[in-house]
Amino acid sequence: MESKAIVNETAPQKRSARSVAMGAAFVMAMAAVGPGFLTQTATFTSKLGPNFGFAILATIVIDIIVQLNIWRIITVSGKHAQQIANEIFPGLGYFLTFLIVVGGFFFNIGNVAGAGLGLNVLFGISPENGAVLAAIFAIVIFLVRNALVVMDHTVQVLAVVKIAILIYILSVTTVPVSSALTHTFAPTSIDFYSIVTIVGGTVGGYISFSGGHRLLEGGVRGKEGLKYVNEGALTGIGIASVIRIMLFLAGLAVVMAGHKLNALNPAADIFKIAAGNFGFKFFGLLLFAAGMTSILGSTFTSVSFLNYSNDAAGNQKFEKARPILVLAFIVLSTLFFYLIGKPAQILVIVGAVNGLILPVALGILLIGASKTKIMGMAYKHPILLSVLGWIVVAFMTFSGVETLITTF
Repeated sequence: MESKAIVNETAPQKRSARSVAMGAAFVMAMAAVGPGFLTQTATFTSKLGPNFGFAILATIVIDIIVQLNIWRIITVSGKHAQQIANEIFPGLGYFLTFLIVVGGFFFNIGNVAGAGLGLNVLFGISPENGAVLAAIFAIVIFLVRNALVVMDHTVQVLAVVKIAILIYILSVTTVPVSSALTHTFAPTSIDFYSIVTIVGGTVGGYISFSGGHRLLEGGVRGKEGLKYVNEGALTGIGIASVIRIMLFLAGLAVVMAGHKLNALNPAADIFKIAAGNFGFKFFGLLLFAAGMTSILGSTFTSVSFLNYSNDAAGNQKFEKARPILVLAFIVLSTLFFYLIGKPAQILVIVGAVNGLILPVALGILLIGASKTKIMGMAYKHPILLSVLGWIVVAFMTFSGVETLITTF
């Protein structure tokens, strides 16, 4: 029964477990398709052409394995990932928090910058002023009553905006579906750097925990919540995958028509070439929506990693501190954009770094899944999920090391 799977959210408003699961699905999916996703997908489509389809397919398979493992382990244990890590080895949770929060912070620089650049395209205001407006909007969402519910609804609306824009762009281009399908399943070359980078940008770092932590803070926990874990994780992966495939096909249509994308802003070129100035304005709206959803996702998840409370009193103290932590995270990210700039380069590099964080984070949770003191006596983690999870850990470690060797 749903009543066993969910307790009240911190907000007075009660929600069903399925509603919370769908909220978690959209938070995870929209965190995965932010400005970094736009930049990475456009960059690698321009570089690899139809062969990039294989990297997307590999990413989807890895996403499914990673998310089903992490969401199940967090939900059944009823603990945040950093708490699980500390129970495995004292201090390990603080190390995991450091990796996730630092990675989330640098991604958020790109998120804030992306939202600001989107407003620049739409209204002509400077990217810096646009970033400030986006940051203020995000802070307001987190500070209102029923903040997590408002966050869920906001990302759902912005998800519809993203999909509608991409449907329009695909409708005005000639999509090379046959070439895309052929090279997706039979690539003529495989680029490990692209796989590590887009896996990192889609499910690496904070993104892999955004859905699980959202479920936990929505009250979905224990074995009774597994039904909603599967629904939420697969829905989120499906949404993120559809959006990535749509952008890949739009970019491929432009590239295979003989156009060369501008390396400084390849995603914008896709829309401008496909639909002229009208398409460029649509790109601005998409970029703003992508930036906003990822600001919300990265801020929520990164801040949730600072909660080490195991009781109601501790959680109440954390909830009181959350607004300050949220404010600091978003303000510092925005300030960093002012001082450093170059968000496109930051997003691609951090995507690769997050791809290296993934095997560490997933490995920690897989170890936790085997311990009864964490998962309880009544739960046995599926052997198939464990085996596939360790295969992903090995593959991402190998690919990450291969990428480092190639890069440096």
